Amino acid sequence: QVQLAESGGGLVQAGGSLRLSCAASGSFFTIGWYRQAPGKQRELVAAITTGGTTNYADSVKGRFAISRDGAKNTVYLQMNSLKPEDTAVYYCNAFSRDGRVLRSWGQGTQVTVSS
Repeated sequence: QVQLAESGGGLVQAGGSLRLSCAASGSFFTIGWYRQAPGKQRELVAAITTGGTTNYADSVKGRFAISRDGAKNTVYLQMNSLKPEDTAVYYCNAFSRDGRVLRSWGQGTQVTVSS
């Protein structure tokens, strides 16, 4: 059974940085960071497989970096050059090799970028 714990959100000025953490336990193939802004659908931000393959949304390429620390079973999302449009609730979740979500969506962590 997969368990995840998200942390690291907060308030930052445009151009600033934040790092989100997703502590994971259990068996999974991919950890993904998603976000949902008010009035919008949840969207993929970045994902990383247990093999280290990464995938990014076009809107964050070059600004965000996803990484994993195997020893700590933690996936990080380093967010640089933040923009007001990055404001959203950020969620991490785990997926099987065939793309099935392995845990219900949690409460996420709020990221607010002020202009």
